[in-house]
Amino acid sequence: MKQKQILIILFLNLIICSSNSAQNWDINLLKQINPQKPTNHVLIGASNSVYPLAVGTPMIIVGVGLLSKNKITTDKGIKIATSLLVNTAITQATKYTIKRERPYKTYPNALNVNTIESDASFPSGHTSTAFALATSIFIEFNNKWYIAVPVYAWAATVGYSRMYLGVHYPSDVIAGAFVGVGSVYLNKWLQKKIFKQK
Repeated sequence: MKQKQILIILFLNLIICSSNSAQNWDINLLKQINPQKPTNHVLIGASNSVYPLAVGTPMIIVGVGLLSKNKITTDKGIKIATSLLVNTAITQATKYTIKRERPYKTYPNALNVNTIESDASFPSGHTSTAFALATSIFIEFNNKWYIAVPVYAWAATVGYSRMYLGVHYPSDVIAGAFVGVGSVYLNKWLQKKIFKQK
């Protein structure tokens, strides 16, 4: 219980610190990460991979489960999908509650971007989705280290790529990671409550 309270306090602190005028450390760190011309294809590819993987991964797992008539595999795919839905709901609700402007809008002459985003900045949706997917896969496939290393390395690369591209502050990315991981555990808790009642 103490760990949950600490996570909630940390997340609330991030929200308080992320008003429309970003903290100095936030923009200063972002300037160091964002290059003159964002052309690293690995980082651009990582950023672009998030939503195709978030849609495709649970669909493939459910499909494999259905074709092989393996209920456990099908359930794993469904749990991953529902975790991603919970994450999306929390991320979008937070975005439209906080309404933080993108860093390149607040600091138009300080950053270089090669992509324009239309929604709010806090938290990073790409990062929250990447961490929700990584955490879901890690949990559903038995908490193995050889699964954790690649999925979390990918999620962390996604978070870094969002700063590299100049579309998110570091605090957006940190909050996105918290939301992504937290959404998976919230989904597990909700499922236990719902299926316990049934």
